[in-house]
Amino acid sequence: MVAVVAAAVAAVVVATVAVVAVAVAVAVVVVVVAVAAVAVAVVAVVAVVVVAVVAVVVVTVVVAVTVVAVTVVAVAVAVAVAVVAVVVAVVVTVAVVAVAVLVVAVAVVAVVAMVVVTVAMAVAVVVTVVVVAVTVVAVTVVTVAMAVAVVVTVLVVAVTVVAVTVVTVAMAVVVAVAVAVVAVAVHAPASTPEGNKVKVKFVFPLLNQSGS
Repeated sequence: MVAVVAAAVAAVVVATVAVVAVAVAVAVVVVVVAVAAVAVAVVAVVAVVVVAVVAVVVVTVVVAVTVVAVTVVAVAVAVAVAVVAVVVAVVVTVAVVAVAVLVVAVAVVAVVAMVVVTVAMAVAVVVTVVVVAVTVVAVTVVTVAMAVAVVVTVLVVAVTVVAVTVVTVAMAVVVAVAVAVVAVAVHAPASTPEGNKVKVKFVFPLLNQSGS
């Protein structure tokens, strides 16, 4: 009977170790999944910050290009006006023709300057729209990532609850089997035709031995 009780205790210990090992493995998996979800959220936030920095740089470059274009146009107009004055002063005999030609030239330069400024402003507007669109997409990606993280957290909690339930049921089964084995050993007859030996066959392979 002592051997039977010892075997039952050993079975309880082995089953307890196995259940604890399974619980630890499940907990490790849960922690890994949670860390992965946090890593995905961090990567999404970093991506948004990078996109915002790139957007600021692009807008700054566009503004700088626009300022340079306006400056070039102003210098061109000033040079054209100076040339007009010099030419008018030099070519007095052909003043009418020269003035007409130079006025047309100034008008053309002004039109070209306006076209350049308009194109630069249009490019700035397009770049701003693209930056806003990229920012909206980045915010959407972050929102989706956070939603996925929440779903993963809910799944992790559900898996943890299931694991705890399985561990509890397994412990209850182990305790019930141990109690049944001890009860059988206690109520077994004192002697048998095989020389005062009682064979108790357990359902677990590790306990499938003969006890005296």
